[in-house]
Amino acid sequence: MRSVTLIALRATVVTLVITGLAYPLAITGLAQLLFPAAANGSLVTDEHGQVVGSELIAQAFSVPGYFQPRPSAAGQNGYDATSSGGSNLGPTSKKLRDGAAEALKKLQADNPGAPGPVPAELVTASGSGLDPDLSPEAALWQASRVARARGVAEERIRAVVALHTEGRTLGFIGEPRVNVLRLNLALDRQFGRLALPAPAASAPPASPK
Repeated sequence: MRSVTLIALRATVVTLVITGLAYPLAITGLAQLLFPAAANGSLVTDEHGQVVGSELIAQAFSVPGYFQPRPSAAGQNGYDATSSGGSNLGPTSKKLRDGAAEALKKLQADNPGAPGPVPAELVTASGSGLDPDLSPEAALWQASRVARARGVAEERIRAVVALHTEGRTLGFIGEPRVNVLRLNLALDRQFGRLALPAPAASAPPASPK
């Protein structure tokens, strides 16, 4: 019995060292060596080198001069990276329909010069609630509002969108997309940063976007 117990303990210790220590350290080291940016969270910095977010996680942009991402149901107020998730509301849900109708009404009011109907992705949250990308069509639909708020020609805004549109991964996986955070940073670099609304007195200061 003692011999069997010692063998089991040795096997347990060896397994823990290999799978709980050696393997994670080796994979972490390789990740840092081969693709350090992705391994450290795909962080995005502004022109001053300050981290303003991750290209993998959506964040809210409410100022008219910035492109806005998809709605979010992650966390109590949305865009909470610690509470990734959808609303779990189905197509027969009245709450879902009412929410989409309210979002549609606001988008139409805020974008009077937008061409055609509102893209569906702008009134529906993604499964994670943190989708950082938009289709080029959904970004271009907002170009008129962004141009008006920044006081520049709409063609110049559309050119920035075109410049930051990514194609399908490996040429055939997924769809063309635009990363909203990187797109908004490009606007700031080219046309200047816009003033953000002052946070409420009871709320902690917001990080610059």
